[in-house]
Amino acid sequence: MSNDARPSPADPPPPPPPRAAPAPGERPAADPARTRRRRVRVAIAVAVLALAALGWWLHARRYEDTDDAQIDGNISAVSPRVSGTVLAVHVVDNQAVRAGDVLVELDTTDLEVALAQARAAVVQAEAQVAAETPSVDITQATNLAQVQGADADVENARADAEASQRELEQAQANDRLAQLQLERAKRLVAGASMAPAEYDQRLAQAEVARAAVAAARQRVEGRRTRLAAALSRQREAHQNAPRQLVTREAQVAVRRANLDLARAQLKQAQLNLSYARVTAPADGIVGKKSVNVGDRVQPGQQLLALTQTGELWVTANFRETQIELMRVGQRAEVHVDAISRDYGGVVESFAGATGSRYSLLPPENASGNYVKVVQRIPVRIRLDPGQPGMERLRPGMSVGPSVKVR
Repeated sequence: MSNDARPSPADPPPPPPPRAAPAPGERPAADPARTRRRRVRVAIAVAVLALAALGWWLHARRYEDTDDAQIDGNISAVSPRVSGTVLAVHVVDNQAVRAGDVLVELDTTDLEVALAQARAAVVQAEAQVAAETPSVDITQATNLAQVQGADADVENARADAEASQRELEQAQANDRLAQLQLERAKRLVAGASMAPAEYDQRLAQAEVARAAVAAARQRVEGRRTRLAAALSRQREAHQNAPRQLVTREAQVAVRRANLDLARAQLKQAQLNLSYARVTAPADGIVGKKSVNVGDRVQPGQQLLALTQTGELWVTANFRETQIELMRVGQRAEVHVDAISRDYGGVVESFAGATGSRYSLLPPENASGNYVKVVQRIPVRIRLDPGQPGMERLRPGMSVGPSVKVR
């Protein structure tokens, strides 16, 4: 071979011979390198998906979430405490108010008249107490004097009775002596030893002595009757004196009770006058206003609703199968759909019964058509205070809470 036919080292290698075209109906031969690369990519994708699924499962098993939840809050039904005619309404729907702000004013004419009557009743009751109170001391002094007088009358009557008894005994002794002397005089006159005149004198003395005994006996009976009457008056005085004093004290107590009642009615009248200004019981937003100037309202009639936005919480209705690991105090994250924002909170409490038991028509499992259904337990989640944007939250907003249980 000549040198001209020898290939030069700088020349490129010759191209590979072209592959023969496959025959009709025959599959082309696969490239091993390309197949190997495709399999590697598929394996990597499957591994990534498996790791992602594992990571999601490890993350998800630590949380329990539900979409059956909403913001809750206190909604007060504002109503008047007295009846009256509306003079002014100071709020409109959706207006924010502070606690103590005047919402509605009522006509106070009738209430002012009732207040004046209550004040007059207090003055009258005070006068009655002032007039009745001294009567207790007067009655006590009078009763004491009556008791002492009755005791003195008894002593005097007893002394008179004893004196009359002594007089009777003296008269009886004189009568016996006079009778003895009369008998002696009779014998002397019969024996002509005494003059008839002296006998007549002895007879007169005997008759006088007998009359004195009768008179003394009558005085004794009279003194005894007087003593019995004095003893009766004494017993009556001793029995009635305490009763009269108790009765008088009871009358004074009744007057003082009437005074207390009048003062209580006065206080109620003052309160009723203050109730003519219907004020907001708490901070919140006015809604469902159904009162206008000129309306006649009654106690307990709802005038408007006040949504208290200062204290809000979340009521999450978890399935009963989700609360196995849920405990009070566990952290929760709440996503608010309306503003697309997340808020932190804490599980505060669990309901005392399932939601179905609190419904208007609770299920009756004993009716024979029982079907086992997973129930939901209302869980109260307290939102952490001071988080930004909480003033935009409203009761009834749909939220998605997620509680960390592991």
